[in-house]
Amino acid sequence: MLPRERVFAALEHREPDRIPWGEHSIDYNVYEDILSRETFVQAKMKETQAYWDGRRDEVVESYKRDRLDLIRALEMDIVFVSRVPPKGYHPRSMEKLDEETYRDERGNIYRVSSVTHDLMPYERSAISKAGYVPPTLESLQEQIDRLGEQPLGDPNDSCWEFVHHAVKEMKDTHFIMLLCGDLEFPGFGATENEFWMSLVLQPGICKKIAELRGKRLIREVGLIAHLGVDGIMPCGDLGSSTGLLASPRIYREMVYPWHKAHVEEAHRLGLKVLKHCCGHTWPVIDELAEVYDAYEGIQASGGMDIRKLKERVGDRLCLWGGIWHEHIIGGSVEDIRNDARYAFKYAAPGGGYIMGSTHSLAVGAKKENILEMKRCRDEWGNYPIDPKSL
Repeated sequence: MLPRERVFAALEHREPDRIPWGEHSIDYNVYEDILSRETFVQAKMKETQAYWDGRRDEVVESYKRDRLDLIRALEMDIVFVSRVPPKGYHPRSMEKLDEETYRDERGNIYRVSSVTHDLMPYERSAISKAGYVPPTLESLQEQIDRLGEQPLGDPNDSCWEFVHHAVKEMKDTHFIMLLCGDLEFPGFGATENEFWMSLVLQPGICKKIAELRGKRLIREVGLIAHLGVDGIMPCGDLGSSTGLLASPRIYREMVYPWHKAHVEEAHRLGLKVLKHCCGHTWPVIDELAEVYDAYEGIQASGGMDIRKLKERVGDRLCLWGGIWHEHIIGGSVEDIRNDARYAFKYAAPGGGYIMGSTHSLAVGAKKENILEMKRCRDEWGNYPIDPKSL
């Protein structure tokens, strides 16, 4: 089978020739370790600085070259793509306060994370807090009423340059998946506490926020369908390591109807929908299984046991994960082999399984552990899976 055929078989709960492999996010260090060259792909502060320096075209060329080369080098089956900044993109750089700290025009402070190397919000300025204007039912309804007046977008716009390149170069052989927007819990507020409290104190406004975002997602699918991709991945988290970020009731009332409508429109236009969602999602797993084709980011450390998931929803939902994110970064080769044994034994038989990390191949991922993932798939991943050989 070709990689593309392999992924479709897994999504349709058929056994392919071997277990497909894919990731939704791979940080720059993995490209550099495997390809033995520097890259701008998911290069964190280095990529941000390149945009500040007006090097947009150089960054995009790096994505076009290095993402595809890495997929080929590791013999993955899924090519994940996203929009890029348009031609001419040259944002103003922030004021540098020291080697790790920056300040934007409104006085907000950002710091470079010592863990992820991303430029992250650190302290919001009083000006930003004071300038926050909360939404109203009237303002939200006005935006909803005007959605039809807004242009849908141009599929030939330069922001889709990377997508078009990947489709041209690899769609004949690989499954092309576009990372897209999603609807998470639709709170609002000037602070994080206000955001979460609004779901309880202002449910009417939150439902209207969900409606606006949901209708925007549905409209966007009409544009995405012209790009030539095979599927989309809405990337929105619903859980923490211990439970849902808000109650199941709030999910079912505010979020689920729009998740369902979004996927129905994608299916109508011939697209598969593979959901990325971190955290503990057991309270709504049946809703996710009802809606989506696949569930990725199955956080084992958050209690999402892939064996139990297979037993409960494996006949309805393709499971994508199995190799602990934490083990890829801090574990041993034997940890990777144990993860693969468990996932292959309990999630792979009968199809409906894609190998991947329980989150991503992130900063700190060990080269030997990534190569061991490939070795496990090569050694044990051929169908029919024989649990006794693992």
